[in-house]
Amino acid sequence: MKKNEIQNSADLFFYKSNSDLNSAKFLLKAIESSEVDIDLETVMFHLQQSAEKLLKSILSHNRIKFLKTHDIEELINMCIEKKINLVQNVQYLINLTAYAVEGRYAIIHDDLNDIYTNINILNTLYTKVQESINSEKI
Repeated sequence: MKKNEIQNSADLFFYKSNSDLNSAKFLLKAIESSEVDIDLETVMFHLQQSAEKLLKSILSHNRIKFLKTHDIEELINMCIEKKINLVQNVQYLINLTAYAVEGRYAIIHDDLNDIYTNINILNTLYTKVQESINSEKI
């Protein structure tokens, strides 16, 4: 989705989620190639933001109101309660919640395997949300 295609809050959350996911991938590549010295928590922060915004996008798309929150588990539970099918292993993303605020100011020991697992799940969730949003557009 391009910025000029945003029509509603679901689109906006979706667009912003993609931006965060791309930022995380870009930073990870720069870290791995030793181009920059950045904590892995910064990558995880962008992954958390992407997950949060993807879940808010699918909730908005389904016209479900939610309170302001960074809690991935709360957003996943709202989807489950409203019978919104997500993706396999989506519960794994709950671990990202710590990076919303606390992870920006603390040192959390990260593992590259965790980052890649989160990216894989987010890529799958991104595709599912995109298909859902696009299926109802004229």
